[in-house]
Amino acid sequence: MHHSHHFGPCLHCHPQSYIRMVQHLIERCLLLHMNRDQCIKVLAEHARIRPLVTLTVWRELQKENRHFFQAYFHSISPRPLMGSCIQRGPRFGRRKQHWK
Repeated sequence: MHHSHHFGPCLHCHPQSYIRMVQHLIERCLLLHMNRDQCIKVLAEHARIRPLVTLTVWRELQKENRHFFQAYFHSISPRPLMGSCIQRGPRFGRRKQHWK
């Protein structure tokens, strides 16, 4: 039996197994705190999974696990540091040299 993929089951020969494999790989990406686009890129490059397949499985997972994904996206999104960026902005632009 010859597979067109070097990694895991064939999408056409064993679609359920293939989808489960993609789901497992997406879950591994989530453990590494990747966003959707990073996951799609990594699976395309390293597991030869077409982006449309990864995107489709991702969307199904997101539908089935809405609350998990809401919490996940909140946890990986960059957060402001309680206003410290505003208070401690760049100092090189200030002109307090009135004594010249």
